[in-house]
Amino acid sequence: MELRHLEYFVVVADELHFGRAAARLQMTQPPLSQQIQQLERELGVVLFNRSNRHVELTNAGKVFLEEIRDVLIRIEHAKQSARRAQQGMLGRLILGFVGSATYDILPNVIRSYQEQYPDVDISLHEMATPAQIAALRRGDIDVGVLRTPISDGELSVAAIERHYCVAVVPKSHRFATRSSVRLDELTEERWILIARSIWPGLHDEFLSACLAVGFSPSIRQEVMEVQTAVGLVAAGLGVSIVPSSTRNLHTHDVVYLKIEGVTPQVEMAIAWRRNETSEVVQAFLAMMNLPRQSR
Repeated sequence: MELRHLEYFVVVADELHFGRAAARLQMTQPPLSQQIQQLERELGVVLFNRSNRHVELTNAGKVFLEEIRDVLIRIEHAKQSARRAQQGMLGRLILGFVGSATYDILPNVIRSYQEQYPDVDISLHEMATPAQIAALRRGDIDVGVLRTPISDGELSVAAIERHYCVAVVPKSHRFATRSSVRLDELTEERWILIARSIWPGLHDEFLSACLAVGFSPSIRQEVMEVQTAVGLVAAGLGVSIVPSSTRNLHTHDVVYLKIEGVTPQVEMAIAWRRNETSEVVQAFLAMMNLPRQSR
């Protein structure tokens, strides 16, 4: 039994006339009659009572028609779903992201993606950059929104945003009334830093910048999240350095100061597997205007 047999049967059942049915199907009547007879032989039932002037469905034909209409509707739906899946419009996207991405770029990315691909299920997982790299290699996530630098031959990486860093001090700090500060003015401060294991790029850039102006910072506490660093600064435990995109955190308790002179910078990037074949991932990259292969 082939799909065309079922389609022929439904048209004949609609028309109850082999001539009109053949015309709709753009074929001649004898082959159509033969196809219906073949279907009946395979089923082992008579679907139509035929006479020279009249064609009608048998009881078996009526029951078969009701079932087949539903089957054909599901088949058509399956065809459309397959086409949409091939276009990346159906499926699941597992997205890893660093917490600081929620301060600026991630909400806009997710909103745009959901508007363009509303039927794709997005699964979001907050994790640090090193954890995202490992998850990408294992196949646990499809795309990562993370911080550079990244050196991994199995991954493609494309920068999407770059920020200068700012110093953050408590409202009670002697520099709180200023709008900017030089790093060499903060040599005596105790620092709250994001741990190198979480954000090696920021950690190394900051230490290099401090050494460039002649001091090695006194690190009081290393933390896992940007918001934790800012919260500890708000509590008066020290000062910190964060991306400028975090300026809206704890604005009643801290002051963000532009860093003059040598200023660390941080970069947000998208990462994915170089051998990725998922249409959903390719559609996401296309929305971000990213090529399949990058650095």
